[in-house]
Amino acid sequence: MFISNTKKQQDEMLKEIGVSSFEELLKKIPPKFLNSDFKIREKSLTEIEAHRKFSELAAKNQKVLNFVGAGAYDRYTPSAVKHLTERGEFLTAYTPYQAEASQGILQTIYEYQSQICALFEMDVSNASLYDGASALGEAARACARIISRKKILYPKSLNPHYLITMKTYFGNSWEYEFEPIEHSNGKMDIASLKNKLDENTACVIAQSPNFFGILEDMPEISELAHAKGALFIAVTDPMSLAIINPPGSYDADFAVAEGQSLGLPLNYGGPYLGIFTCKKTHIRQMPGRLVSITTDTDGKRGFVLTLQAREQHIRRDKAASNICSNEALCALMATIYMTLLGPEGMKEAAESNAFNARYALKKLSAINGISRRFNGSFFNEFVIDLPKEPDELRKKILKENNIDIGLPLKKFYPAMGNSLLVCATETKTKDDMDRLAAALRKNL
Repeated sequence: MFISNTKKQQDEMLKEIGVSSFEELLKKIPPKFLNSDFKIREKSLTEIEAHRKFSELAAKNQKVLNFVGAGAYDRYTPSAVKHLTERGEFLTAYTPYQAEASQGILQTIYEYQSQICALFEMDVSNASLYDGASALGEAARACARIISRKKILYPKSLNPHYLITMKTYFGNSWEYEFEPIEHSNGKMDIASLKNKLDENTACVIAQSPNFFGILEDMPEISELAHAKGALFIAVTDPMSLAIINPPGSYDADFAVAEGQSLGLPLNYGGPYLGIFTCKKTHIRQMPGRLVSITTDTDGKRGFVLTLQAREQHIRRDKAASNICSNEALCALMATIYMTLLGPEGMKEAAESNAFNARYALKKLSAINGISRRFNGSFFNEFVIDLPKEPDELRKKILKENNIDIGLPLKKFYPAMGNSLLVCATETKTKDDMDRLAAALRKNL
């Protein structure tokens, strides 16, 4: 909120701060940023001229056939999702502080939570977080609080961006140990896990499908963690849960995911949707908000904020988290998406992902010099090894054929210099995958 100040008030504030002028507050900013003439344009544009200019710029965009996954997926979003989400009462709805004024948005959050709990087979879901990486960070911190231990075990097959974000959530707390678990043939090495599990382990993290696309032995990992008194965090892809066992089936304490797969389009950095679920016994350590259903004094149904860990509330020093936001609009998109598809539609979409990925692997493996890196079961991503480093090859094929062949893994795993992570979702046709294979065969 902007509040105008008189000259006297401004002088009083500057004196209190200890400076003589407003300009003195800015003296540490390099002059080139304060005095730059950006020369955006010599003259202003009329609406017609601006429309023409932006149309010319938009025409330069090219449609790229995208085979990159790694946590953000090219999936089909039914047109009804965007149409319904853009209704004014959803786009302009303010964050639900006052339940009496926000029954509509509270109900959509409640429906979202219910659908996520059903999909994950978990007891509780919060109202959503920023993204899947931050959801993992919150889950790891919750585990450390619950059992007061200092060691966090994670697999080397974990999404590297999730790992960085999780460590950031712990700040400079050197008291915590982050120990990696080796992988064998793309899966968490159980022997390595057993060797590092001890009475100081707060939690074990496992991702399935993991960063390589491989499905992990989640029930065994969960059992081993619990045998040492540690908690178990499952990281997953919500779309895969339509055809593989959900986290609740193997006794996960926390289950988190990136919800972009559920009807959210690909964008440059989001906004995305952090899915966070847990057992009921851990509900008091759950960050963010929880919407519940109740009745008022007249017996009418109503929706309320049951729990919320907000930093501006009283006793905020005792809050489980200082998370201040939920992705309500993104959660609404996921809710509409899951409602439109239903259980059978979700299953069909997941099966289409699995079928396309296997067809793509078959076509690529038939090319001389290309081999599959790992042999485990996978969902819609897989790793292949090429006879040359894929970075320049990727740029060349993208420029000449408008095909992004996948994600080179050398940046994240230096020993995998010739490895490429390829993803094929339900948006790909046989012709698309044949084009990918043809482009690779031509350039190898």
